[in-house]
Parts: sequence; structure tokens; C-alpha cells
Amino acid sequence: MTKRKFSTIDWALNANIYEVNIRQYTPEGTLQAFGSHLPRLHEMGVEILWFMPLTPISEEKRQGTLGSYYACSDYRAIDPAYGTAEDFKTLVAEAHYLGMKVLVDFVANHTGCDHVWTKDHPEFFKKNDAGEFYDSHGWVDVIDLDYDNLELRKMMIKVLKHWVNVFDVDGFRCDMAHLVPLDFWVEARVELEKQKHLFWLAETEQPLYHKVFDATYTWKFLHLMEDVWKGNRPAIDVLTTLEEYANSFPADALRLFFVTNHDENSHSGSEYERLGHAVRAFAILCATAPNSIPLLYSGQEIPNKKKLLFFEKDAIDWSGQCLLQDFYQSLVMLRRRNPALEAIGSQMEVIGTSDADEHIIAYKRSNGEHSVLVMLNLSGRSMLKFTLIGKSVSGKYRSIWSGLEIEMEDHTSFELQAWDFLVYEKV
Repeated sequence: MTKRKFSTIDWALNANIYEVNIRQYTPEGTLQAFGSHLPRLHEMGVEILWFMPLTPISEEKRQGTLGSYYACSDYRAIDPAYGTAEDFKTLVAEAHYLGMKVLVDFVANHTGCDHVWTKDHPEFFKKNDAGEFYDSHGWVDVIDLDYDNLELRKMMIKVLKHWVNVFDVDGFRCDMAHLVPLDFWVEARVELEKQKHLFWLAETEQPLYHKVFDATYTWKFLHLMEDVWKGNRPAIDVLTTLEEYANSFPADALRLFFVTNHDENSHSGSEYERLGHAVRAFAILCATAPNSIPLLYSGQEIPNKKKLLFFEKDAIDWSGQCLLQDFYQSLVMLRRRNPALEAIGSQMEVIGTSDADEHIIAYKRSNGEHSVLVMLNLSGRSMLKFTLIGKSVSGKYRSIWSGLEIEMEDHTSFELQAWDFLVYEKV
């Protein structure tokens, strides 16, 4: 199993991440306009803000009207459409004042086709047999960087240091991290650690990358949840997959769990198109799974039910009440106050159920005297009655939403409607 080379900074160990899509967040699509949402997000309990790429977007081979955030033309600049460098400095300072941390998206594998380096440092790029820049994955608006070039590596580390030194960011979300050689990431983190202990999130599901990164994605788990919703996989596979993760990844590896993000929303549809009535049940699972660092995406708290355009302006509608703000706030605050949900070191025990194992997932997270009990009906069956089996759930519990207390015994009975849930903490 992979051995980790670096330690995760304390403030990230039990945190949550909120992904910010500046272009679509407000009608203005600017850093200043987003800033007005900071107090609300702070109240909701958001701890880490991840900003999708803020760099200028290449014109050459641009897709759609506005292009892809991930086709960068200058690693050191802020896209004028979003504002200025001073705007981002101010926003980071405001987030820090509220106790939130800031990650920026770092796209290390490729650039846009007219990146400034294509003229200043053409040797930084891979070239085909005809001597032309190219992308090896069929992406039409980007070109691959060549990490065999040692000067490129040095320059990329300077870019990372730029975002830390100029903007005081607290870490990086690294796009398609596994497409970049692992030894580069080791070199980069060693150098950056000399300046500031940062948090590193990798868009990959390869355990080996935990040698460098603090957290990785759980794409497999997302697609499993979608299959459970469609009826193509049994509910028990959720527990099987969590066990597989535990056996494959380092014990102190954080895993990013989510029901949506910018990729899934824009390319596959909103979480309601992919998970239907099961969204809240699966969001609870993402927030209470072992080693989890749960992700929320822009507008998830409304909830935003539309598929946001990726290459065009398509602003999120904030005109109504955020109907799920309290729901997500309750989950976040539970994680914050209850040691049973500490990502690293707490235990998970699967709880058997009478006559309902096919549909009901029940488990207890515990840490010393602290316990959180989760029951999820991962099926479309309503009025599903069951009892929990085992003395480990005995005691007094309080519902995290209603506040009602219940004395649980060996065979306390429950009933759940389709895709419904119960979450209790021991008192």
C-alpha cells in the first residue's frame, strides 16, 4: 500500500470543500460579486473554498463563446472577465477573516493553444512528428506540456509559488493530476512546503498519488450511487465499495465524496437528473463515510437543478430561498462538533437490519464515547419497516434535524419512506 510522504494540515482533516464557479455564480460573474455570498457560506459552515481556474482563457480553438476554464493562456494572471488581481487578494483576505481557507485550481498537464509559453518557451510543449503542439487525449482546445523538460518543472514550481506569495492561497486542487508525473508533484510539494504548509487535492483515483496528495476523488463511488438509484446495483454495494477503498488507500488518506461537481453538472446533468429523489440520502452518505471530505458545488444549496452550460454564460438563479441550506448546514455542523465523524481515526460499524438488508444501509461511526448512527433507505420502496440488530446501538440518541431523543434497545423499530433517511447522534 502507498506510504504517504507528507502530513495533512490540521485544518483540513475534518473539513468540507465548496467549489466556486465564478463565471456562473452571479449575473456579473465576477470575484467582487461572489464576495457578497461569503457571509452566507460562512454561516452554512463552509470551511474550504475551491475556485475553478481564474486564469485567462485562450482564444485559439476556443470552444463556444467563452471557452473552457481549463484552457489557460497565462498561469500568472487573473481573467479580466472575473476582475483583477487586487479583487482576488481582497476576496482571499475576506475569506481568511471569516475563518475559511482558499484553494485554486491548478491545471498542470496542459495549457490553451495560445498560451504565452507557446511563443516564449515552445520547448515546454510536446510536439508530434510534424513538429506541432498537440494534445494526447483528443481535447481540441488544449496542448500538452512536456515534463521531460527540467526547465518547465522549475517554471511550474515558480507558478505555484506565485499563487501562494501573491494571493496567500492555502492549497491547490490539481486538475487531472495523474496525467502529470508523480515525481514532479513530489518535487513541487517539497519546494512549496518550505514556504507554507498547504492542502493538496488531486483529481485522480489512483492510490499511488497519496504519496504526495492529501485527498483524491471518488469517481467510482459516484457512479455506484447513480447505479443504485437506477436499480442496476444493490444497496449493499455501497458498503462493499467503502471496504474496497479502506483496503486500497492509506489509512490517513482523505477522499473527496460528492453527488455533483462542475464536470458532472455540465457534462452529465445536475444531481437531480442523475440521482433523482436519492440526492439527500447520498449527500448524507458522502458526509458520513470514513475518510471523507465532502464536496458541495455552487448552487447545490438552492438546489440548482439545471445543467449549467460549460462554454457559455449561464448564471445560477439565486432569486429564491436556499431550501437546502439548513440541510447541508446541519450535516456540516454535525461533522464539526462530533468526534465520531473525524475523517481519520474514527471507526465504522455496519449494523444489520431485520428483513431489509436489501434496501436499508445502516452504520455507526464512533470515536471513544461518541457515536453517530445513520440509516438510509436506498430504494424506491415506501413504508419500509425494519429493526436494527445488535447491542452496539443501545443508548439514548438525538435526531440531528428534529432534535427528538429516542432510547434505542436491541430491536428498536423504524420505518423509512422511499430514499428517506435518519441520522442520530448519541447523547
